[in-house]
Amino acid sequence: MSLGETTSIGVGAVVFRGADVLLIKRGKAPFKGEWSIPGGGLKFGERVRDAVIREVREETSVEIELIGLLDVFDAITPADGQFTSHMVLIDYVAEWTAGKPCPGDDAIEAEFVSVETAIARLSWDVTRQAIRRAVDVRGAFRDRP
Repeated sequence: MSLGETTSIGVGAVVFRGADVLLIKRGKAPFKGEWSIPGGGLKFGERVRDAVIREVREETSVEIELIGLLDVFDAITPADGQFTSHMVLIDYVAEWTAGKPCPGDDAIEAEFVSVETAIARLSWDVTRQAIRRAVDVRGAFRDRP
C-alpha cells in the first residue's frame, strides 16, 4: 500500500415495509444514477447502529428499527491492476417505522418496491445478494419465540 491509500467504512440497511424494500437512486459518485440500498459513511466517534439510522433518515426521511446485522462486505475497486479504493460496508436488516420516502442528502429518488423489482434495478451483485439474504434473515428474526 502506498501513502494516501485508505480504507473507509460505510453503513447501509435493507429496509422492509411489508413485503417491499427501500431503494434510493444515487445522486453522487460513486455509482451516480444507480439504484442502491440507503447508506453512507460512518463518522468518527459514531456508533455503527446510530450511523445506519442517521443515513437512512438523511437519504430517505424514513425512520427505522434495526432488526439485526446482515453482513460485512468489502468493496474494493481495481483499476489498471491496482486497487484504487477499499470500503468496508456494514449492512443491517431493518423495518420501516414511520415516514414517506423522500430523497435527501445524496439520493435523487427514494421509494419502496417489491423485492423482485429491487433486484432487477440493482447493478451490483453484492447488493442483490444482500437483499436476498435480508429476506432470509428477516424471516429468521421474525420466527423467533
